[in-house]
Amino acid sequence: MERPILIEAFDAGHYSKGAGYRYFVPAKVNRQWNWKDAKLNTLLEKASFQIGQLNSYAHLAPNIDLFIHLHITKEAVVSSRIEGTRTRMDEALLSEEYISPERRDDWEEVRNYTQALNEAIEQLKTLPLSSRLIRAAHKTLLQGVRGEHKMPGEFRRSQNWIGGASIDDARFIPPAHTYINELMGDLEHFLHNDQIDVPALIRIGIAHYQFETIHPFLDGNGRIGRLLITLYLVSEKILDQPLLYLSAFFEQNKGLYYDNLNRAREKSDLLHWCKYFLVGIEKTARKASNTLSEVLLLKQQLESQIHQNWGRRVQSALTLLNVLFQDPFVNVKDVEAICNLSPKAAGSLIQSFEDSGILKEFTGQSRNRMFVFEEYLGLFK
Repeated sequence: MERPILIEAFDAGHYSKGAGYRYFVPAKVNRQWNWKDAKLNTLLEKASFQIGQLNSYAHLAPNIDLFIHLHITKEAVVSSRIEGTRTRMDEALLSEEYISPERRDDWEEVRNYTQALNEAIEQLKTLPLSSRLIRAAHKTLLQGVRGEHKMPGEFRRSQNWIGGASIDDARFIPPAHTYINELMGDLEHFLHNDQIDVPALIRIGIAHYQFETIHPFLDGNGRIGRLLITLYLVSEKILDQPLLYLSAFFEQNKGLYYDNLNRAREKSDLLHWCKYFLVGIEKTARKASNTLSEVLLLKQQLESQIHQNWGRRVQSALTLLNVLFQDPFVNVKDVEAICNLSPKAAGSLIQSFEDSGILKEFTGQSRNRMFVFEEYLGLFK
Protein backbone atom coordinates (compact mmCIF):
# COMPACT_ATOMS: atom_id res chain seq x y z
CA MET A 1 0.00 0.00 0.00
CA GLU A 2 1.26 3.46 -0.88
CA ARG A 3 1.74 6.31 1.60
CA PRO A 4 -1.22 8.47 2.78
CA ILE A 5 -2.24 11.32 0.50
CA LEU A 6 -4.40 14.41 0.56
CA ILE A 7 -7.22 14.35 -1.99
CA GLU A 8 -6.17 17.91 -2.83
CA ALA A 9 -2.65 16.65 -3.69
CA PHE A 10 -3.86 13.81 -5.94
CA ASP A 11 -1.79 13.07 -9.04
CA ALA A 12 -4.12 11.23 -11.42
CA GLY A 13 -1.46 9.27 -13.29
CA HIS A 14 0.63 9.49 -16.45
CA TYR A 15 0.45 8.90 -20.18
CA SER A 16 2.35 6.17 -21.98
CA LYS A 17 2.90 5.60 -25.70
CA GLY A 18 0.97 3.00 -27.62
CA ALA A 19 1.04 2.23 -31.34
CA GLY A 20 0.40 5.73 -32.65
CA TYR A 21 -1.55 6.93 -29.63
CA ARG A 22 -1.08 7.70 -25.93
CA TYR A 23 -2.99 5.85 -23.23
CA PHE A 24 -3.55 6.93 -19.64
CA VAL A 25 -2.22 4.90 -16.71
CA PRO A 26 -4.07 5.91 -13.51
CA ALA A 27 -2.34 6.13 -10.15
CA LYS A 28 -3.24 3.35 -7.73
CA VAL A 29 -5.89 4.15 -5.13
CA ASN A 30 -5.31 1.66 -2.30
CA ARG A 31 -4.02 4.16 0.23
CA GLN A 32 -5.09 6.30 3.17
CA TRP A 33 -6.97 9.33 1.83
CA ASN A 34 -7.20 12.56 3.84
CA TRP A 35 -8.41 16.05 2.96
CA LYS A 36 -8.45 19.61 4.24
CA ASP A 37 -11.54 20.93 2.48
CA ALA A 38 -14.29 21.27 5.13
CA LYS A 39 -16.99 21.34 2.44
CA LEU A 40 -16.30 17.68 1.72
CA ASN A 41 -17.12 16.87 5.36
CA THR A 42 -20.44 18.71 5.08
CA LEU A 43 -21.39 16.90 1.87
CA LEU A 44 -20.36 13.58 3.40
CA GLU A 45 -22.56 14.24 6.43
CA LYS A 46 -25.58 15.13 4.28
CA ALA A 47 -25.15 12.07 2.07
CA SER A 48 -24.74 9.76 5.07
CA PHE A 49 -27.85 11.22 6.74
CA GLN A 50 -30.00 10.65 3.65
CA ILE A 51 -28.83 7.05 3.33
CA GLY A 52 -29.78 6.58 6.99
CA GLN A 53 -33.23 7.99 6.23
CA LEU A 54 -33.63 5.61 3.31
CA ASN A 55 -32.70 2.66 5.50
CA SER A 56 -35.28 3.78 8.06
CA TYR A 57 -38.04 3.90 5.45
CA ALA A 58 -37.01 0.47 4.20
CA HIS A 59 -37.32 -0.94 7.72
CA LEU A 60 -40.78 0.57 8.13
CA ALA A 61 -42.06 -0.79 4.85
CA PRO A 62 -43.96 -4.07 5.07
CA ASN A 63 -43.01 -6.46 2.27
CA ILE A 64 -40.09 -4.30 1.15
CA ASP A 65 -39.19 -6.97 -1.41
CA LEU A 66 -42.31 -6.00 -3.34
CA PHE A 67 -40.87 -2.56 -4.05
CA ILE A 68 -37.26 -3.55 -4.70
CA HIS A 69 -38.22 -5.11 -8.03
CA LEU A 70 -39.33 -1.77 -9.47
CA HIS A 71 -36.27 0.07 -8.10
CA ILE A 72 -34.05 -2.47 -9.84
CA THR A 73 -36.06 -2.28 -13.06
CA LYS A 74 -35.81 1.52 -13.08
CA GLU A 75 -32.04 1.28 -12.61
CA ALA A 76 -31.78 -1.23 -15.45
CA VAL A 77 -33.75 1.06 -17.77
CA VAL A 78 -31.86 4.26 -16.92
CA SER A 79 -28.38 2.74 -16.79
CA SER A 80 -28.97 1.04 -20.15
CA ARG A 81 -30.46 4.25 -21.60
CA ILE A 82 -27.20 6.08 -20.84
CA GLU A 83 -25.59 3.56 -23.22
CA GLY A 84 -28.16 4.20 -25.96
CA THR A 85 -31.06 1.78 -25.44
CA ARG A 86 -34.60 3.12 -25.88
CA THR A 87 -36.58 0.78 -23.64
CA ARG A 88 -39.13 2.50 -21.37
CA MET A 89 -39.82 1.32 -17.85
CA ASP A 90 -43.29 0.03 -18.72
CA GLU A 91 -41.78 -2.02 -21.57
CA ALA A 92 -39.07 -3.44 -19.30
CA LEU A 93 -41.72 -4.96 -17.05
CA LEU A 94 -43.64 -6.63 -19.87
CA SER A 95 -43.03 -10.11 -21.25
CA GLU A 96 -41.41 -10.41 -24.67
CA GLU A 97 -44.66 -11.14 -26.51
CA TYR A 98 -45.82 -7.57 -25.84
CA ILE A 99 -42.63 -5.96 -27.18
CA SER A 100 -42.51 -4.93 -30.85
CA PRO A 101 -39.80 -6.80 -32.81
CA GLU A 102 -37.78 -3.65 -33.54
CA ARG A 103 -37.45 -2.91 -29.81
CA ARG A 104 -36.64 -6.42 -28.54
CA ASP A 105 -32.86 -6.03 -28.70
CA ASP A 106 -32.98 -3.04 -26.36
CA TRP A 107 -35.51 -4.85 -24.16
CA GLU A 108 -33.16 -7.83 -23.93
CA GLU A 109 -30.27 -5.60 -22.82
CA VAL A 110 -32.37 -4.13 -20.02
CA ARG A 111 -33.48 -7.61 -18.97
CA ASN A 112 -29.84 -8.74 -18.87
CA TYR A 113 -28.92 -5.80 -16.64
CA THR A 114 -31.77 -6.66 -14.26
CA GLN A 115 -30.63 -10.28 -14.14
CA ALA A 116 -26.97 -9.30 -13.64
CA LEU A 117 -27.91 -6.99 -10.78
CA ASN A 118 -30.14 -9.55 -9.06
CA GLU A 119 -27.56 -12.32 -9.41
CA ALA A 120 -24.77 -10.11 -8.04
CA ILE A 121 -26.83 -9.08 -5.02
CA GLU A 122 -27.59 -12.74 -4.32
CA GLN A 123 -23.91 -13.69 -4.69
CA LEU A 124 -22.92 -11.05 -2.13
CA LYS A 125 -24.46 -13.32 0.50
CA THR A 126 -21.62 -15.80 0.02
CA LEU A 127 -18.92 -13.95 -1.97
CA PRO A 128 -17.03 -10.71 -1.34
CA LEU A 129 -17.34 -7.89 -3.85
CA SER A 130 -14.46 -8.89 -6.11
CA SER A 131 -13.22 -9.09 -9.69
CA ARG A 132 -14.72 -12.59 -9.80
CA LEU A 133 -18.19 -11.29 -8.93
CA ILE A 134 -17.84 -8.30 -11.28
CA ARG A 135 -16.82 -10.54 -14.18
CA ALA A 136 -19.79 -12.83 -13.53
CA ALA A 137 -22.15 -9.83 -13.67
CA HIS A 138 -20.49 -8.70 -16.90
CA LYS A 139 -20.97 -12.13 -18.48
CA THR A 140 -24.71 -12.00 -17.71
CA LEU A 141 -24.95 -8.41 -18.93
CA LEU A 142 -23.66 -9.21 -22.43
CA GLN A 143 -25.20 -12.63 -23.03
CA GLY A 144 -27.08 -12.77 -26.34
CA VAL A 145 -27.05 -9.00 -27.00
CA ARG A 146 -24.85 -6.34 -28.61
CA GLY A 147 -21.41 -6.92 -27.20
CA GLU A 148 -21.84 -10.70 -26.88
CA HIS A 149 -18.64 -11.14 -28.92
CA LYS A 150 -16.68 -8.66 -26.77
CA MET A 151 -15.35 -11.12 -24.21
CA PRO A 152 -18.30 -11.34 -21.78
CA GLY A 153 -17.07 -12.06 -18.28
CA GLU A 154 -13.41 -11.42 -19.12
CA PHE A 155 -11.13 -8.44 -18.79
CA ARG A 156 -10.05 -7.11 -22.15
CA ARG A 157 -6.87 -8.22 -23.87
CA SER A 158 -6.70 -5.34 -26.34
CA GLN A 159 -6.89 -1.56 -26.31
CA ASN A 160 -10.22 0.24 -26.08
CA TRP A 161 -11.15 3.92 -26.09
CA ILE A 162 -13.95 6.29 -25.05
CA GLY A 163 -15.61 8.72 -27.47
CA GLY A 164 -14.64 9.29 -31.07
CA ALA A 165 -15.12 7.22 -34.19
CA SER A 166 -11.73 5.59 -33.76
CA ILE A 167 -8.79 5.56 -31.39
CA ASP A 168 -7.28 8.42 -33.43
CA ASP A 169 -9.94 10.92 -32.33
CA ALA A 170 -10.87 9.30 -28.99
CA ARG A 171 -11.80 11.53 -26.09
CA PHE A 172 -10.02 9.26 -23.63
CA ILE A 173 -7.84 6.16 -24.00
CA PRO A 174 -7.69 3.93 -20.89
CA PRO A 175 -4.59 1.99 -19.84
CA ALA A 176 -3.21 -0.80 -21.99
CA HIS A 177 -4.65 -4.22 -21.18
CA THR A 178 -1.34 -5.29 -19.61
CA TYR A 179 -2.09 -2.99 -16.64
CA ILE A 180 -5.60 -4.23 -15.94
CA ASN A 181 -5.02 -7.13 -13.55
CA GLU A 182 -2.66 -5.04 -11.43
CA LEU A 183 -4.97 -2.02 -11.34
CA MET A 184 -8.12 -4.06 -10.67
CA GLY A 185 -6.28 -5.93 -7.90
CA ASP A 186 -5.35 -2.60 -6.32
CA LEU A 187 -8.96 -1.41 -6.63
CA GLU A 188 -10.31 -4.59 -5.05
CA HIS A 189 -7.85 -4.30 -2.14
CA PHE A 190 -8.87 -0.65 -1.66
CA LEU A 191 -12.54 -1.60 -1.33
CA HIS A 192 -11.76 -4.13 1.40
CA ASN A 193 -8.75 -2.56 3.14
CA ASP A 194 -9.57 -2.37 6.86
CA GLN A 195 -6.15 -0.91 7.66
CA ILE A 196 -7.17 2.51 6.35
CA ASP A 197 -9.80 4.92 7.68
CA VAL A 198 -11.63 6.13 4.59
CA PRO A 199 -15.42 6.67 4.89
CA ALA A 200 -17.39 4.23 2.75
CA LEU A 201 -19.00 6.90 0.57
CA ILE A 202 -15.64 8.51 -0.21
CA ARG A 203 -14.19 5.06 -0.86
CA ILE A 204 -16.83 4.02 -3.37
CA GLY A 205 -16.75 7.45 -5.02
CA ILE A 206 -13.02 7.07 -5.66
CA ALA A 207 -13.53 3.42 -6.67
CA HIS A 208 -16.17 4.33 -9.27
CA TYR A 209 -13.87 6.94 -10.77
CA GLN A 210 -11.02 4.42 -10.84
CA PHE A 211 -13.10 1.65 -12.41
CA GLU A 212 -14.32 3.92 -15.20
CA THR A 213 -10.75 5.11 -15.78
CA ILE A 214 -9.38 1.54 -15.97
CA HIS A 215 -12.28 0.56 -18.27
CA PRO A 216 -11.40 -3.13 -17.86
CA PHE A 217 -13.93 -4.58 -20.33
CA LEU A 218 -14.35 -4.14 -24.07
CA ASP A 219 -18.02 -3.22 -23.55
CA GLY A 220 -20.40 -2.62 -20.65
CA ASN A 221 -17.99 -0.66 -18.44
CA GLY A 222 -20.46 2.13 -17.70
CA ARG A 223 -23.24 -0.18 -16.56
CA ILE A 224 -20.93 -2.38 -14.47
CA GLY A 225 -19.27 0.70 -12.95
CA ARG A 226 -22.62 2.11 -11.86
CA LEU A 227 -23.70 -1.29 -10.57
CA LEU A 228 -20.51 -1.41 -8.51
CA ILE A 229 -21.74 1.53 -6.39
CA THR A 230 -24.88 -0.23 -5.20
CA LEU A 231 -23.13 -3.58 -4.70
CA TYR A 232 -20.51 -1.96 -2.47
CA LEU A 233 -23.08 -0.12 -0.34
CA VAL A 234 -25.02 -3.36 0.16
CA SER A 235 -21.91 -5.46 0.81
CA GLU A 236 -20.71 -3.02 3.48
CA LYS A 237 -24.17 -2.86 5.09
CA ILE A 238 -24.34 0.88 4.37
CA LEU A 239 -27.62 -0.04 2.70
CA ASP A 240 -29.71 -2.89 4.07
CA GLN A 241 -31.57 -3.22 0.77
CA PRO A 242 -30.53 -2.43 -2.84
CA LEU A 243 -32.56 0.77 -3.08
CA LEU A 244 -29.99 3.37 -4.17
CA TYR A 245 -28.92 3.79 -7.80
CA LEU A 246 -27.05 6.80 -9.17
CA SER A 247 -27.75 6.25 -12.87
CA ALA A 248 -30.69 8.68 -12.89
CA PHE A 249 -28.52 11.38 -11.28
CA PHE A 250 -25.74 10.80 -13.81
CA GLU A 251 -28.21 10.72 -16.71
CA GLN A 252 -29.80 14.07 -15.82
CA ASN A 253 -26.69 15.71 -17.22
CA LYS A 254 -24.52 13.09 -18.89
CA GLY A 255 -22.12 15.75 -20.09
CA LEU A 256 -21.46 16.89 -16.54
CA TYR A 257 -20.85 13.31 -15.40
CA TYR A 258 -18.28 12.66 -18.12
CA ASP A 259 -16.73 16.13 -17.68
CA ASN A 260 -16.21 15.51 -13.97
CA LEU A 261 -14.56 12.15 -14.61
CA ASN A 262 -12.27 13.72 -17.19
CA ARG A 263 -11.53 16.68 -14.92
CA ALA A 264 -10.19 14.26 -12.31
CA ARG A 265 -8.03 12.52 -14.93
CA GLU A 266 -6.75 15.58 -16.77
CA LYS A 267 -6.45 18.07 -13.91
CA SER A 268 -6.04 15.63 -11.00
CA ASP A 269 -9.13 17.27 -9.47
CA LEU A 270 -10.40 14.29 -7.51
CA LEU A 271 -11.80 16.63 -4.84
CA HIS A 272 -14.32 18.04 -7.30
CA TRP A 273 -15.32 14.52 -8.38
CA CYS A 274 -15.86 13.45 -4.75
CA LYS A 275 -18.05 16.49 -4.08
CA TYR A 276 -20.14 15.78 -7.19
CA PHE A 277 -20.45 12.12 -6.22
CA LEU A 278 -21.60 12.91 -2.66
CA VAL A 279 -24.19 15.38 -3.95
CA GLY A 280 -25.46 12.55 -6.16
CA ILE A 281 -25.70 10.16 -3.21
CA GLU A 282 -27.55 12.72 -1.09
CA LYS A 283 -30.06 13.70 -3.79
CA THR A 284 -30.66 10.13 -4.95
CA ALA A 285 -31.16 8.79 -1.42
CA ARG A 286 -33.63 11.58 -0.65
CA LYS A 287 -35.57 10.88 -3.83
CA ALA A 288 -35.65 7.14 -3.10
CA SER A 289 -36.97 7.86 0.42
CA ASN A 290 -39.67 10.09 -1.00
CA THR A 291 -40.68 7.44 -3.53
CA LEU A 292 -40.83 4.76 -0.87
CA SER A 293 -42.92 7.04 1.34
CA GLU A 294 -45.33 7.67 -1.56
CA VAL A 295 -45.55 3.93 -2.27
CA LEU A 296 -46.41 3.18 1.36
CA LEU A 297 -49.08 5.90 1.40
CA LEU A 298 -50.64 4.63 -1.83
CA LYS A 299 -50.67 1.07 -0.51
CA GLN A 300 -52.36 2.13 2.73
CA GLN A 301 -54.98 4.20 0.90
CA LEU A 302 -55.91 1.43 -1.52
CA GLU A 303 -56.03 -1.24 1.19
CA SER A 304 -58.34 0.98 3.23
CA GLN A 305 -60.53 1.58 0.17
CA ILE A 306 -60.77 -2.16 -0.50
CA HIS A 307 -61.62 -3.00 3.13
CA GLN A 308 -64.42 -0.44 3.12
CA ASN A 309 -66.01 -1.08 -0.25
CA TRP A 310 -65.33 -4.55 -1.59
CA GLY A 311 -67.53 -6.75 0.55
CA ARG A 312 -67.05 -10.50 0.00
CA ARG A 313 -64.22 -9.94 -2.49
CA VAL A 314 -61.94 -8.19 0.00
CA GLN A 315 -59.49 -11.08 0.30
CA SER A 316 -59.15 -11.63 -3.45
CA ALA A 317 -58.77 -7.89 -4.02
CA LEU A 318 -56.07 -7.55 -1.36
CA THR A 319 -54.23 -10.57 -2.76
CA LEU A 320 -54.25 -9.06 -6.24
CA LEU A 321 -53.22 -5.62 -4.97
CA ASN A 322 -50.26 -7.09 -3.12
CA VAL A 323 -49.02 -8.79 -6.30
CA LEU A 324 -49.50 -5.59 -8.31
CA PHE A 325 -47.02 -3.83 -6.03
CA GLN A 326 -44.46 -6.38 -7.17
CA ASP A 327 -45.45 -6.49 -10.82
CA PRO A 328 -47.79 -3.70 -11.96
CA PHE A 329 -48.91 -5.55 -15.12
CA VAL A 330 -51.57 -8.24 -15.13
CA ASN A 331 -54.01 -10.07 -17.41
CA VAL A 332 -57.05 -12.25 -16.71
CA LYS A 333 -55.07 -15.50 -16.69
CA ASP A 334 -52.68 -14.02 -14.15
CA VAL A 335 -55.57 -13.10 -11.86
CA GLU A 336 -57.06 -16.58 -12.19
CA ALA A 337 -53.80 -18.04 -10.89
CA ILE A 338 -53.05 -15.35 -8.30
CA CYS A 339 -56.48 -15.41 -6.68
CA ASN A 340 -57.56 -18.98 -7.56
CA LEU A 341 -60.63 -17.71 -9.43
CA SER A 342 -62.61 -18.86 -12.45
CA PRO A 343 -62.08 -16.94 -15.71
CA LYS A 344 -65.41 -15.16 -15.23
CA ALA A 345 -64.64 -14.16 -11.62
CA ALA A 346 -61.12 -13.06 -12.56
CA GLY A 347 -62.51 -10.89 -15.37
CA SER A 348 -65.04 -9.40 -12.98
CA LEU A 349 -62.34 -8.59 -10.41
CA ILE A 350 -60.21 -6.87 -13.05
CA GLN A 351 -63.25 -4.91 -14.19
CA SER A 352 -63.81 -3.73 -10.63
CA PHE A 353 -60.15 -2.68 -10.36
CA GLU A 354 -60.60 -0.82 -13.65
CA ASP A 355 -63.82 0.87 -12.49
CA SER A 356 -62.02 1.96 -9.30
CA GLY A 357 -59.19 3.52 -11.31
CA ILE A 358 -56.55 1.13 -9.97
CA LEU A 359 -55.97 -0.69 -13.26
CA LYS A 360 -56.02 0.62 -16.82
CA GLU A 361 -56.14 -1.46 -20.00
CA PHE A 362 -53.37 -0.35 -22.34
CA THR A 363 -53.17 -2.73 -25.32
CA GLY A 364 -56.39 -1.50 -26.94
CA GLN A 365 -57.10 -5.09 -28.00
CA SER A 366 -60.21 -7.19 -27.47
CA ARG A 367 -58.11 -10.31 -26.84
CA ASN A 368 -54.92 -10.82 -24.83
CA ARG A 369 -55.68 -7.65 -22.94
CA MET A 370 -53.11 -6.39 -20.45
CA PHE A 371 -53.75 -4.04 -17.56
CA VAL A 372 -51.36 -1.71 -15.77
CA PHE A 373 -51.29 -0.31 -12.22
CA GLU A 374 -50.54 3.10 -13.68
CA GLU A 375 -50.47 5.24 -10.54
CA TYR A 376 -47.92 2.99 -8.89
CA LEU A 377 -45.72 2.74 -11.96
CA GLY A 378 -45.83 6.52 -12.26
CA LEU A 379 -44.09 6.91 -8.89
CA PHE A 380 -40.92 5.45 -10.42
CA LYS A 381 -40.85 7.46 -13.65
